[in-house]
Amino acid sequence: MPSIQVAEITVEVTYKPIKNIHLSVHPPIGEVTLSVPEKYDLDTLRMYVISRLDWLRERIEKFKNQERESPRSFISNESHYFFGERYKLFIEASTSGHFIERKADKLVLHIRPEAPTEKRATVFSEWYRVELKTLMDQLIKKWEPILGVKVKEFGVKKMKTKWGTCNSEAGRIWLNLELAKKPIHCIEYIVVHEMVHLLEKSHNKRFIALLDHYMPNWRMLKDELNRLPLNEY
Repeated sequence: MPSIQVAEITVEVTYKPIKNIHLSVHPPIGEVTLSVPEKYDLDTLRMYVISRLDWLRERIEKFKNQERESPRSFISNESHYFFGERYKLFIEASTSGHFIERKADKLVLHIRPEAPTEKRATVFSEWYRVELKTLMDQLIKKWEPILGVKVKEFGVKKMKTKWGTCNSEAGRIWLNLELAKKPIHCIEYIVVHEMVHLLEKSHNKRFIALLDHYMPNWRMLKDELNRLPLNEY
């Protein structure tokens, strides 16, 4: 994948069968991507990026200054988020297996007392993955008949620059693992966003019109999601 260096900013360039240039700044750290038609050369694209330099710096600075949660140690009385709700963590000693229970406003991590932070974080990540994939299944089944599409495969993985991705040819959707900490209505927006890509690949006027039709409040949900504190773990 080619890239452009403009001042202190690195821009990753992706050539796509689209009509217009799309310049984007992505959470959580403000990575910059440029999706472009194949007819543009890198020198032309560099001039385009330079023309948007002030806007890019403003957007990147916004992400850098966004509120962030402190790193977690996965010990008792620590706060953790699940589907937008705040839970207090409790540790219970276990020698038969590692798992998490949700009890009212508590999350109980069953694990060996001597287990290191990295192991506790792994147990949390796997629990988040299962719970988010279960919610995805429910949301996809809800929206398939509404949108008139079929998702053939879906999953959850860690992503640095996107909340979700869609491979429209394969009918495959992925969500960012971090979404397990966000409100369900924000997760639903991302699911619908990616499913609409099964109707329209690009973020063009038709794509926006489809989102406006099926989820009129999507802009509000997008803004809410991007204002939420970013996680350090």
